[in-house]
Amino acid sequence: MIFMVVVAALAILALITQVGVVALQRAHPAQGRMVEVAGAVLNVVDIGPRDAAGLPVVMLHGASSNLEIMRQPLGDRLAEHHRVILIDRPGHGWSTRADQDDSTPAVQGRMIEDALGKLGIDRAIFVVHSWSGALGARMALDYPARVAGLVMLAPVAYPWPGGVGWYNKAVNTPVLGPLLAHTITLPLGYFLAEPGARGVFLPQTLPDNFVRNTATPLLLRPREFLANARDLMTLKEAVREQAPRYAEIRAPVVVITGDVDKTVSPNIHSRPFAATVPDARLIVLPDVGHMVQQAAPEIVIAEIGAMIGRITHKKAAAAD
Repeated sequence: MIFMVVVAALAILALITQVGVVALQRAHPAQGRMVEVAGAVLNVVDIGPRDAAGLPVVMLHGASSNLEIMRQPLGDRLAEHHRVILIDRPGHGWSTRADQDDSTPAVQGRMIEDALGKLGIDRAIFVVHSWSGALGARMALDYPARVAGLVMLAPVAYPWPGGVGWYNKAVNTPVLGPLLAHTITLPLGYFLAEPGARGVFLPQTLPDNFVRNTATPLLLRPREFLANARDLMTLKEAVREQAPRYAEIRAPVVVITGDVDKTVSPNIHSRPFAATVPDARLIVLPDVGHMVQQAAPEIVIAEIGAMIGRITHKKAAAAD
């Protein structure tokens, strides 16, 4: 009897999840162009003048999010003067992945490199947040001709003490993980999304309607929730493997972090990274948490513009 009740409850939750997925995708439809890469498809939003002077800007979001989290505080404003490429990382937003194991910075970097080539993007400034700090660093190592400069916002760069949250471990468990993702994740997560976002913003205040305006609920779809959990579970080993190479990065780097970031510790990540990379500069913002781009967009935009100017000037001087 109890078994039948559990099965019935799971069936109802699975149905609610499927209905919820349809509703979420109608509420937050794809905004960009689909670019095929290595058996998957990346969603790319290409905004700003194509003939803008200076280098284009490629923006890569962190975990538990999609390209909208980079577009609204930064991308749209940068697009007034620069070509801006926003990408849903593989498995996130409207991008797919060929395999669940397409979760590491190395693999995702290869897919993004492929997409940029197909878009005709030669060299670019990469602006990366949080999880994508590791991705930006890996691309600077693996594709130095593509990465002209790197602006890192509250980046992950090194292994850290502890894990990544019990729910990420749970959904990475065979059988149990997919079962959870296809039943309780969406209905439960719908009520927890805003409190969770509020915690990441601290000590700053969560902007009104932030979760809805950034299409954050798309994360609750089973395939994206599983992909996000896999990204987080494999990240620690990935940065452990690539960290010894950071001194090889030759692109200019600006690291911007908040001094009270409780999500990605600046002492574990930003400070040692900036001290290791030869041409790196560290900016520590007082009383700022993890969402640097929301807390200080003017500073971030100014640093991006300054980096583009320096690289353009250096290139012109070398040509004389």
